[in-house]
Amino acid sequence: MTPPDLTDRAQLARQRARAMRSDDPALFLHEEMRAEVQERLQEVNKSFTAPAIVTPYRGIWQDAFPDAVIVPDDEVLSLQPEAHDLVIHALGLHWANDPVGQLVQLRRALRPDGLCIAALFAGQTLAELRAVLAEAEARITGGLSPRVAPMAEVRDLGALLQRAGFALPVADAVRTEAAYRDILHLARDLRAMGEGNALAARDRRTPPRALFAEAGALYAAHHADGSGRITATFEIVYLTGWAPHESQQKPLRPGSAAARLADALGTDETPLGESVPPAPGPDRTREGN
Repeated sequence: MTPPDLTDRAQLARQRARAMRSDDPALFLHEEMRAEVQERLQEVNKSFTAPAIVTPYRGIWQDAFPDAVIVPDDEVLSLQPEAHDLVIHALGLHWANDPVGQLVQLRRALRPDGLCIAALFAGQTLAELRAVLAEAEARITGGLSPRVAPMAEVRDLGALLQRAGFALPVADAVRTEAAYRDILHLARDLRAMGEGNALAARDRRTPPRALFAEAGALYAAHHADGSGRITATFEIVYLTGWAPHESQQKPLRPGSAAARLADALGTDETPLGESVPPAPGPDRTREGN
C-alpha cells in the first residue's frame, strides 16, 4: 500500500510564490545555509566545474554559483544522469513526499566521485511552536490537528544516504535560535519564508479565534528570553555523501588488520569469555547531588 502524501505540493507552491511576491521575503536561513555550504566546499580538496542546485529560491544562489544548473525541488528533478560533479539540495527535502527518492535522483545526477550536500530543516526545528500549539488546541477543542510539519532526527537522516546508495555518508546539524516579538511575528516570518502549514492532512477549517491567543500566552510563559521576546529554534541538518568511485576509501574486511589494537594501545589482550582483573587506581565512583 502506498503511504499517504506528507505534503500538499500545490499548497506549498502557493506559499512559496506568495513569499517571493513579498517586499521582504524572510530568506535569512537560506542565506545562512548558503554560506555554510560554501564554507564546507572550501574544506573539500576538490574543484567542482559542473554544479547543480535544487532550490525553490534560485535568486539567492545565482551570484554564488553563476555556472550552476538550478532546478526546483519537484518530485521528479530536472537533472540529467551523471551530468554534475556537485549537487546541492537547498532546504526543500523536509517537504519531500519521497525523500529517499529525491536522494536517489541526486546520486544518479552525479558523476562518479561527485559530491552531494543536502540541507533540510529537521530535529528541534520549531519545537517550541509545535508544543504550545498542541497544548493550546487541546485546551480549547479537546483534540489536535497537524499544524507543524514533523521533523526527522539526524541519526535517521544519515541512514537515508546509505539507502540512496551514497558512499562515505555523513549527517550533522547546525542549530540557530531566532528571537521574535510574539507568536504572530513568528507566524508572519514563517509565511515570508514559504514555510507555512502545507501538510496534506492539515485541517482546512479556520482555526478558533482563541487558539493563537492561547498559544501566544503559553509561548511567552515558557519560551521567552530576558527581554520578553520569544525564541524559535531552527535546526538545519546537512547530509553529505559521494557518488561511489573505486578511488574512495573502503573499510577493511574483518580480520584483515595487519596490527593488533592491543599493541597500539600498549595493553594486554584478553580472549573473549575470560575475566579481566580490576586495575589498581583511584575510586572513580560518581555520586549524584
